[in-house]
Amino acid sequence: MSENATGADNQQERLQHIPEELGHYLAGFADGEGSFNISIIRRPSDYRNGWKLVASFNVTQHDSTIPKLFQETLRCGTIRFRKDGICYFEVRKISDINEVVREFFSRFPLRSNRQSQRLQLLLDAMTIIARGEHLTPKGLQKVLLIRESMITNRQRKFKMTDVMQNPQRLYAKLT
Repeated sequence: MSENATGADNQQERLQHIPEELGHYLAGFADGEGSFNISIIRRPSDYRNGWKLVASFNVTQHDSTIPKLFQETLRCGTIRFRKDGICYFEVRKISDINEVVREFFSRFPLRSNRQSQRLQLLLDAMTIIARGEHLTPKGLQKVLLIRESMITNRQRKFKMTDVMQNPQRLYAKLT
């Protein structure tokens, strides 16, 4: 019987199939074309507080080759096509971000400070969410503060103040 925590062996074995050259190539690609984000989506009909948090890692390209290579290599995530023909690979499942994405970039580190910081902020938020702390007002505020500190090149549709304006409704499921 293993002394490792449940799933620890599987997590370590999950990415052992990735050749060094491929892993570093994909990490380099994510450095330039990847995105780490926490979005807020208004969902009044199916979330008690009306908001859903969505964490994601994605890579966008005009061609589907690289996004599909990410999906094959990481063995998680989805491939989507925007209306303008752009293809993107996206990981939104909390356990996949917290385990697979975390382990991948631990083994194949990003080189740019900007992307490394955004990845670390996303992983910090994932730790809070995986523990269920985001279901309390204090935990939700921690995640939203992390989100606010993430560098973004565009105006966010919803801000922390939009979500926090009604504190008595913060006990909803936000995963």
